[in-house]
Amino acid sequence: MLKNVRQFLTPGWVLTAVVAIAFSYLAFTVLAPWQLGKNTATKHRNEQLQHSFEVEPVDVNELMPKGEGFDEGNEWRRVTARGHFIPDTRVLLRNRPVNGAPAVQVLDIFAASNGQNYLINRGFVRPAGSKTPTVDSAPSGTMTISGYIRRNELTPVTPPIKEVPPQVYGINIAEVEGLTGKKLNPDWIQLSENSDAVIEAIPLPPLESGPYLSYGIQWIFFGAMAPLALIWFIRAEIVERRRDREEQAEMEKNLADAQAAEPLTENAEDTAPVVSENEALPLGQEETKAAEDEAERLHRERLAKRYGNSGHRAAGFRDNRYDERF
Repeated sequence: MLKNVRQFLTPGWVLTAVVAIAFSYLAFTVLAPWQLGKNTATKHRNEQLQHSFEVEPVDVNELMPKGEGFDEGNEWRRVTARGHFIPDTRVLLRNRPVNGAPAVQVLDIFAASNGQNYLINRGFVRPAGSKTPTVDSAPSGTMTISGYIRRNELTPVTPPIKEVPPQVYGINIAEVEGLTGKKLNPDWIQLSENSDAVIEAIPLPPLESGPYLSYGIQWIFFGAMAPLALIWFIRAEIVERRRDREEQAEMEKNLADAQAAEPLTENAEDTAPVVSENEALPLGQEETKAAEDEAERLHRERLAKRYGNSGHRAAGFRDNRYDERF
């Protein structure tokens, strides 16, 4: 057993084992949880969307009172708000494609009757080339809007473009407050398709689970297969080496039997006849030579089956002894 272990304490086998274990650890602790976590998040979002369609819209003050965002689990709930849009508070959201095509989303501030200002995503427009699209001002007068409540986003890495109107790369309430000078509710509202003041409504995300669950299962499978494959190769190598040792022992036995069959003399070296290549060997030496040739032929066949025509040799002869080179 100890001999078998020492045979695998080589740089190649050690590196292979380290790579297999590292890959398995990465698959179980990072890759699989990453995909399964995305599947859980998608499932949770689908449940929230489904729930928002099953319940009637409520007044915004019920879910997003003044100074407070909505509670966890209520995203995508439908709300209504009565009030008016505040002039000159326009902000454009850049680099937010809609249905896979470039789009610029329009953000305006709505002053609700409860005394709270809400950031409203009124929808999107398609840009004309590289130019910023021109969008009409928000409608004036008191009105009732309806939409879906959405969670505040993280501060974008890219700073805003301070033009008129300013342009941002994410819907972050604190950033918009700094650009407009207006105090806002911690979360925002996305207008629904049939709402007043909507430009072109942003489509709702589809109710589908995506491939994340299957990807997570695949990473678990790959993580389990890596060490199993390593064990299989180690076992195959042990079996192959055992066969080589048995073959060598059989070759040595055949050679010993052939040598034992040679006629012995007192001075074998002095009396051994000198023969040319074309002359026949004495009976004993001929049998020995035949046994050696047969042993070498079997050994070469064995190497050919194991290594094919790659040109690599795993074994050879040294002083008529089998020399393992692993």
